[in-house]
Amino acid sequence: MRLKRCLPIPESWWAKFDLLRTLVRRDLDARYKGSLLGNLWPLVNQIAQLLIYTYVFSVVLQVKLNPAEKTFEINDNLDFGLWLFAGLIPWIAFSSGLIQAASSVVGQINLVKKVVFPLSLLPLVPVLTSLVESSFGIFVLIVLVAFSKGLQVTLAYLPLIWLPQVLLTAGLAYFAASLTVFIRDIPQTLGVILNLWLYATPIIYPATKIPEAWRQWIFYLNPMTAIVETYRDLILVGAIRHGPEWRVATLISLAVFVLGASCYRRLRPAFADVL
Repeated sequence: MRLKRCLPIPESWWAKFDLLRTLVRRDLDARYKGSLLGNLWPLVNQIAQLLIYTYVFSVVLQVKLNPAEKTFEINDNLDFGLWLFAGLIPWIAFSSGLIQAASSVVGQINLVKKVVFPLSLLPLVPVLTSLVESSFGIFVLIVLVAFSKGLQVTLAYLPLIWLPQVLLTAGLAYFAASLTVFIRDIPQTLGVILNLWLYATPIIYPATKIPEAWRQWIFYLNPMTAIVETYRDLILVGAIRHGPEWRVATLISLAVFVLGASCYRRLRPAFADVL
């Protein structure tokens, strides 16, 4: 209540925020209701992908990190595993939130046809749910690094990297959710695009493997590259090495969010008629 009094935000916005928080909590409860592990399943899935990618790229393909990219000296496979986990966490949150958001409107026909319901919240629910789920992986990664190397002071800057991540995911989610109402192939198309996007982002391979002529283009035109690398900087390295790239990624993400929200707002009046 104190925060409400201090910030000059309309009461209607606070009501939407409270509703969004309730929807996210309900979505988290509904996803794993009745399962033995409950909300630990996202962490299990992240660790499973970590083990698979680590084995394929570190053991089979023998991908190695440069000394500057290592977190600490134990063995190459563990170094690569933690480095890989730091990159997979934001990517899984981004991709899973976007894919689920694509069907957020067509999957809630009853809410779409209710005049009083704020439809602008629907695509945001899976985006924020995936972000909350990724916090399990972030916590485990921080604990592992803390025991091995100690806590990094730069962890205090983690909320800054969540800003472009949420803006980018939410903006694309608005695009995908609104277009899926009219073109039902969007979720399947997103799956193909995200698979290509994964390999266009230095997540499972070091950025130093990208040819020098292309590296700056990948960093500045692909916001996920700057987001992933900044995660690694803050959690593993303890230094901010990609500040300019982060700023550009934030501006691109803001532009994507504004365009996505505008597209969603323009198409929203036709949702009820089409569905």
